[in-house]
Amino acid sequence: MRIIFSYQAMKYVYRKDLKETATCTVTILGNQARGNMSGKPKLHYFNGRGRMESIRWLLAAAGVEFEESYLEKKEDLTKLQQDGSLLFQQVPMVEIDGMKLVQTRAIANYIATKYNLYGKDLKERALIDMYVEGMFDLNELLMTHEIQPADKKDQHFANMMDKATNRYFPVFEKVLKEHGKDFLVGNQLSRADVQLLEIILMAEEFQPDILAKFPLLQSFKARISNIPTIKKFLQPGSQRKPPSDEEVVDKVMKIFYS
Repeated sequence: MRIIFSYQAMKYVYRKDLKETATCTVTILGNQARGNMSGKPKLHYFNGRGRMESIRWLLAAAGVEFEESYLEKKEDLTKLQQDGSLLFQQVPMVEIDGMKLVQTRAIANYIATKYNLYGKDLKERALIDMYVEGMFDLNELLMTHEIQPADKKDQHFANMMDKATNRYFPVFEKVLKEHGKDFLVGNQLSRADVQLLEIILMAEEFQPDILAKFPLLQSFKARISNIPTIKKFLQPGSQRKPPSDEEVVDKVMKIFYS
């Protein structure tokens, strides 16, 4: 469990000459604004994938129900910025356990730790972090393809597919071969497995046969997809978001860039 800087008041009692008693009350408050204490995590973002999608995947894999509050217009973002909800004036933001967490990696780290998706020891956590950082690099390429200028899209697509098939997927194929287990790290599901499956499925939307040369990743995909909580998330009607279409891209541009 991560420790957040918010503690109950602590009282220190001391005696002087056995006659005088003084009580000093020290209250330590965190800088984090109070968030949703009512149970379900609440996700604040636009109604699309973006940087929140990996958070949705982690919560779903952990079997955690969550609520979503969508940004529909620039004023919705401005309101969150002005009421102090966004520490760095940016989304995604997740209300969880009385906190309003921002920064995608910080949110993911907290959720993974809370729901036992972060390995059993420091060594496993280091491996998970290393793999996930590589995944974030590839995810950034996949995620931003739709907002590329028309004259840059072909070049971006070629670069994206080249990186996927020649840099990133060969690494994870090798990891699975050398580790010899069902999972990337240790012998239980971690955020690395969840986020690799997310990225594989995204890449297949661009190129359906992208795993043709990676038999272990094919098996990995089938295996992780059949974990009950993930299988449920992959069904129609779940909170998983579809690929962004022109309408979503247009809304994003108006919210964040107008």
